[in-house]
Amino acid sequence: MLALTWDGRAVRLSERARPGIRPDRAIVRVRLAGICNTDLEIMKGYMGFRGTLGHEFVGIVDEGPPAWRGRRVVGEINFACGTCPACRTHLGRHCASRQVMGILDADGSFAEFVVLPIANLHAVPDAVPDEAAVFTEPLAAAFEILEQVTVQPGEACTVLGDGKLGLLVAQVLHQAGARVLAVGAHPEKLAILRRCGIATTLRDDWSHELAEIVVEATGSAAGFAMALSATRPRGRLVLKSTVAASGAVDLAPVVINEITVVGSRCGPFAPALRALRQGTVDVRSLISARFPLADGIRALHHAAERGVVKVLLDCGT
Repeated sequence: MLALTWDGRAVRLSERARPGIRPDRAIVRVRLAGICNTDLEIMKGYMGFRGTLGHEFVGIVDEGPPAWRGRRVVGEINFACGTCPACRTHLGRHCASRQVMGILDADGSFAEFVVLPIANLHAVPDAVPDEAAVFTEPLAAAFEILEQVTVQPGEACTVLGDGKLGLLVAQVLHQAGARVLAVGAHPEKLAILRRCGIATTLRDDWSHELAEIVVEATGSAAGFAMALSATRPRGRLVLKSTVAASGAVDLAPVVINEITVVGSRCGPFAPALRALRQGTVDVRSLISARFPLADGIRALHHAAERGVVKVLLDCGT
């Protein structure tokens, strides 16, 4: 099969052996895959990953239990052991021995086929087209905030970052009743949110008014300090960025202002699929380009360009 791989130095398009089947796993023929900022950060050294990139996908079960075979699916990215203390308390995404698709010790979805546990599969409703279903994983990450933080109607919430995840987070919080202000650097991206009735401002014009909830989704190492400065005393700061870079962090304001800092990663697929089925979140406006898998290297370069939102890979054969 054709696959887009990272070897620690360069990304390569190569022929790889089709993954083998195991009793607890399914092989999915990938139809569409989405390029995420985490994929770009991996190519800068994040997580030290080697292998096939990608963790956002929609596809058809090619091999697996008869009940799943031929069904259109998306899949959760954390492969848990199922028996450790974390798994027994329904925290499989924090399993100490987990693999993470395209990020940690498991090949990803930038390929014609991907293998994942049967327990990770979610059927895609017929009403949700592939171009929307491929957003399930990042949209679930946005919904995770509602699992971690209680959002009151009308509560002031600032979302920093107008990238792929920031645009989804702003819409999810808006739908939850928050009074959202999205801060970004790209007028064309912020326009997507304004069409949804969400207030926006360019970073250079931002008044830095303090908010009860601040979500950091800048995708930059400098984002934490910016988000911290925007959080009111005893407010809540949600961190969403995954970046390869590191730097000094001044934690004194966290203590002085008694700010609650929440790390937030993967999230629940059910509300994400429900939102896609109901059309309450606009994902199609986020699609900037679509490339065939055979042109995947160019697709990754394009995804890293300023102003580009979501780039999709057509992996279908």
